[in-house]
Amino acid sequence: MADKKCIDCVQKKQCNDSLTAWIFFIIGLVATVAIRIVTVLMNVNPLYGKIAWYVGVGGFVIFFIYRFNINRSLAKIIDQEKLIDAARNRESLSDDQYELVAAILCNIRSEKERLNYFFIFVVSALALIIALYFDFVK
Repeated sequence: MADKKCIDCVQKKQCNDSLTAWIFFIIGLVATVAIRIVTVLMNVNPLYGKIAWYVGVGGFVIFFIYRFNINRSLAKIIDQEKLIDAARNRESLSDDQYELVAAILCNIRSEKERLNYFFIFVVSALALIIALYFDFVK
């Protein structure tokens, strides 16, 4: 590993920041904002609120299908290589298995994932504050 990217990784496609990964990341961010501004937009114009709801839910469906497929492929590889059994039994791993473990760990520590969680938290907190304002102050 260098510069937080995998080198010669068997899962390099999933581990690196590919254009596809960035597209789905942006879809997830747009969906996050859209679903959280529904309450605000419903107070401005119900049509805008409905559009935001559809964009948000549709974006989440697309984003989570993408994430599900990545996780499913990693789980399949873990099962095929019997990595869990090897770890539990403290078996020596082959070079390929070590590469797989490195790839999985690389995937888990993705900066995009952390940024995504932080963004969801911040936008959710803002949406909650704004919704409280519209529901109880205004």
